[in-house]
Amino acid sequence: MWRVIFLALVSGLSISWARPRLPPLSHQMVDYINKANTTWKAGHNFHNVDYSYVKRLCGTLLKGPKLPTMVQYAGDVELPDTFDPRQQWPNCPTLKEIRDQGSCGSCWAFGAAEAISDRVCIHSNAKVSVEISSEDLLSCCDSCGMGCNGGYPSAAWDFWTTEGLVTGGLYDSHVGKNSYSLPSEEQQIMTELLKNGPVEGAFTVYEDFLLYKSGVYQHVSGSAVGGHAIKVLGWGEEGGTPYWLAANSWNTDWGENGFFKILRGKDHCGIESEMVAGVPV
Repeated sequence: MWRVIFLALVSGLSISWARPRLPPLSHQMVDYINKANTTWKAGHNFHNVDYSYVKRLCGTLLKGPKLPTMVQYAGDVELPDTFDPRQQWPNCPTLKEIRDQGSCGSCWAFGAAEAISDRVCIHSNAKVSVEISSEDLLSCCDSCGMGCNGGYPSAAWDFWTTEGLVTGGLYDSHVGKNSYSLPSEEQQIMTELLKNGPVEGAFTVYEDFLLYKSGVYQHVSGSAVGGHAIKVLGWGEEGGTPYWLAANSWNTDWGENGFFKILRGKDHCGIESEMVAGVPV
């Protein structure tokens, strides 16, 4: 009995030794990640800001209300090894854009507004190109959550289909035809992206993600920071590692000019369990 307890203690200590507790946003964490045998590189994205500021950026409330699940007809689609909608629909400029949510925990609104903007253009065959307002969601969607203090991506898409969202251009308001959750199966998500364009995804952010610079992210070090919503665009493979291509809302000086890749097919950090989308009228 004592031998079992001793072995358990040794095992627990070895795990803690293998993954040391490092200060977030620190040089030590950057060095630890870059010396690890992993699939991405770390660096400093935030300068002269407190950890509390960065923590506020993760304003998505995970495991919230679910929309009806849309099952895609994946059997009639041949999925390529790599898919980038910026190449597939080059005349839709919002696909290439990166927004900045500022110091507000409004990622849930930004991820929705960005993906909806893309889908309006894609479904109009590039005849309508608008920037759906994330501020409209923040200000007007009472059922979405707590504004800058957190919200639900599913509620944002539901609001689009019931109330509509304004733009900053010549077009007044855009209303969605329907909104839905995606199944967590990899092939289903890929089929949705290929047929209808980017979706909104959400996942648990860990402290090491704040330091992402390039490569395919997978959690290496640090504690959970909070839930975060982003726009998922496409997929591919890098160095034999499958990934989802995504756009963040922390400006272009974060990550790969504002974009990043995250491990695909393993529901890493919950990314495949929290995807929502909708279709324009």
